[in-house]
Amino acid sequence: MTHKIRIHLADDHQVLIDGLTNLLQTVNNFEVVGNSLDGTTVYDDVIRNNADILVLDISMPKKDGIEVLKEFSQKDFPCKVIILSSYDDLKIIKEVMKLGAKGYLTKKCAGENIIEAIEAVYQGQEYFCDAVREKIFNSFTHNNPKLNKPLYVENPILSAREIEIVTLISLEYSGKEISEQLFISMNTVETHRKNIMKKLQIKNTIGLVKYALKNNLITP
Repeated sequence: MTHKIRIHLADDHQVLIDGLTNLLQTVNNFEVVGNSLDGTTVYDDVIRNNADILVLDISMPKKDGIEVLKEFSQKDFPCKVIILSSYDDLKIIKEVMKLGAKGYLTKKCAGENIIEAIEAVYQGQEYFCDAVREKIFNSFTHNNPKLNKPLYVENPILSAREIEIVTLISLEYSGKEISEQLFISMNTVETHRKNIMKKLQIKNTIGLVKYALKNNLITP
């Protein structure tokens, strides 16, 4: 029997919880095991429900999502956390990721991305919706004179995230810098690099740089 991913929802709007529950219940290996309407009970609720994934709003009454994350980090994380927020402010995004969140979605993209986000985070990956991912990337690279704009064009071979990784490697950022600035693990960076080289059928970083130059991702 396939293990069901146990999901707990924390948001102060019952209508949003109901909508997400209805959506998530359409996925065979998902099980919504509970919900919290304010931040004070989230930790205990997650423990009691043995949740694998917590989808957490930042703007919670009595104790907000950031305070909940701080409580989790102090007591050891009982599950993986995806932030679902009305805000896409970079300062907030950076704060919650440093506190240990594994994903960040805006409520605008929740319906489109929440299933993919839960699956990715459950498998040990980090996940950001496109708007958040682009904002983080642009903040990291905005002063680099060798970066070409616009970066986000359709690519028949590589995903948007892989295009970012190729570009950053070609701009001579280290794996550690990429990991820290994009809020992804070193292992994720290395996995992306290997997958990119396999897709492009190249053997080294020089090949990545040539690809980036040929496809106008960077300037010489």
